Amino acid sequence: MRSLISVAQPHPKLQRELSKTLGILPITAQLLINRGITDTASAERFLRADICDLYDPFSFSDMQKAVQLIRQTISKRKKIMVVGDYDVDGVTATALLLGVLSDLGAQVCYYIPHRIKDGYGLPKNITHIAKEKNAHLVITADCGTNAQEEIENLLKSGIDVIVTDHHEQNKEKLASPTVLLNPKVASCNYTFRQLAGVGVVFKLCHALIDKDVFSYLDLVALGTIADMVPLISENRIIAKEGLYVLERTQREGIKALLACCGITNKRITSDAINFILGPRINASGRIDKADIALELLMTEQPEDAQRLAQQLNQYNRQRQKLENQILEEAHALIEQQVNFSQDKVIVIAKEGWHIGLLGIVASKIADHFYRPAILISLENGSGRGSGRSIKKFHLYEGLHYCSKLLKNFGGHSHAVGMLIHQSDIEEFRQKINEFAKNTLEAEDLIPTLEVDMQLELSQLNPELVDQIEHLQPFGEGNLAPLFLTKGLKIKSLPRLYKRDTVKFWVTDGITTYSAVGFGMANLYDRIVEAESVDLVYRPLLDNWQGVKSVVLGVEEIFFH
Repeated sequence: MRSLISVAQPHPKLQRELSKTLGILPITAQLLINRGITDTASAERFLRADICDLYDPFSFSDMQKAVQLIRQTISKRKKIMVVGDYDVDGVTATALLLGVLSDLGAQVCYYIPHRIKDGYGLPKNITHIAKEKNAHLVITADCGTNAQEEIENLLKSGIDVIVTDHHEQNKEKLASPTVLLNPKVASCNYTFRQLAGVGVVFKLCHALIDKDVFSYLDLVALGTIADMVPLISENRIIAKEGLYVLERTQREGIKALLACCGITNKRITSDAINFILGPRINASGRIDKADIALELLMTEQPEDAQRLAQQLNQYNRQRQKLENQILEEAHALIEQQVNFSQDKVIVIAKEGWHIGLLGIVASKIADHFYRPAILISLENGSGRGSGRSIKKFHLYEGLHYCSKLLKNFGGHSHAVGMLIHQSDIEEFRQKINEFAKNTLEAEDLIPTLEVDMQLELSQLNPELVDQIEHLQPFGEGNLAPLFLTKGLKIKSLPRLYKRDTVKFWVTDGITTYSAVGFGMANLYDRIVEAESVDLVYRPLLDNWQGVKSVVLGVEEIFFH
């Protein structure tokens, strides 16, 4: 789908002020302004992203109580069970908590629910599991906020519960654990609300062992970046410092996974986590059980690490194959069942879809059609669904609007999970589209490419690209900067490379740069025939044989 372009409003006066005060280029200053950073102090904090700027973990209202309960449990030599989630965020949070508790001398065990057998969150038989493991304290990692019944059962059995989570709280289902650490709930007064699940666990561990927890930042960065939380404030510090630790990690499992993916002696970016490491760690929980990914993160044996990394790689290949099959079937159903003139939310269901892959496919469907998408796998009259959304639609609120039709649901504004009776799916489809009609305008269903500035090619240079790189890590809330240059002539015949990549040279008559379009080989003929083009691109720095040069990483081509 062709995107609209929205170019940010320039602020020349503020550009000059920040540029002069901070010693940065005016273009870099405008990039900060576009990200809501408009004063010198905020800009300095953003550029510095120093670990000293982390907030006090004890500003969580229940943090002191959590620390005391954990220390008392350890001193009494009673066992602590960590219950984590099966995605990258939950697995890294579990590994972090187990590592820190072990450092403190605790007797620990863990349980990660099976995606298919247990479903999301605390399993119904969690009290039985805790008793079987002789646990006196249960600490959740990236789950538990809405597990009212399960938590009540644990407490009635004399088992204390500390919930660490970052999911929204259902108004009708208020869990009451011994301690609740969740920056999104109304009772929490923590300064920053956008922490990932592993970020909340990090704050608990920071309170427990102070600065010694910083050696675990590789795990925290993995989970934070993979969970797609906004990389601002504390998340930016965690991601930036954590990527630095990740590049130098001594964890055998992470080293083996990096080697398995061909990432050795290279700079690790947020893209490497989102597209290479994250999917492999996620794959075990999607295809089988997440324990394998947890074992990888915690093993100290190189041989085990290599074996587990290869197993995750195999799971990832299996995941890709099944995912493509579901995607083809989903497109066929959409063509048969969805009336785009009426439905703003895509809801489709089919028997036999692998539950662990619904979220990935829903994300691809949402991106392709630029509409919220919910995929439901049917079995024995019940449906388990996963949904992904678009920028202007709060999917969790949409499910809340339909809550009387749902057996259970949870998630965030842009990613949700749900349980539903098969017989209620059609009414649910109508109900959530009723909600969408009241909240979405027609223009909200057209993707918009947010461009930072319109530039001339002569304004690009290695110094600017160097300064842009200092804005990393890029991700939600701090997207990689995009620029627009209009009226460029094609200076050379394009060349085709692996993975549908096309490379060509463009000029404005004075300055010439090479442009690379990843996955754009299908535009070869149009590039050859174009009289001129407008390019939306990300400037990249090539360092061929020690000579730095700017390359345009093309995001969109408009032909004339």
